[in-house]
Amino acid sequence: MFKRLTLLWTVLRGDARRLWFALRHPGAPAWLKWGCALIALYLISPIDIIPDVLPFIGVMDDLVLVPLAVRWLLKRLPPDVAQAVRSRAG
Repeated sequence: MFKRLTLLWTVLRGDARRLWFALRHPGAPAWLKWGCALIALYLISPIDIIPDVLPFIGVMDDLVLVPLAVRWLLKRLPPDVAQAVRSRAG
């Protein structure tokens, strides 16, 4: 179990780093910036798909939806930005 959590953390950290590099790229599209703003708003918003009042399940939606949204944004980057991000992050 601990090994899986470590692997998940490594993947999330790498995706977050690539998203940060993509945001700072001069050719980053405006929809990427709006998407990141919406993800941040979802994280700090008191309105969730599953309320955080539920002990374990309420937090799980944040732990599942946010990484999926970050990965979705990264997959839709323009090819030139994606190449620059890969070369910078890797």
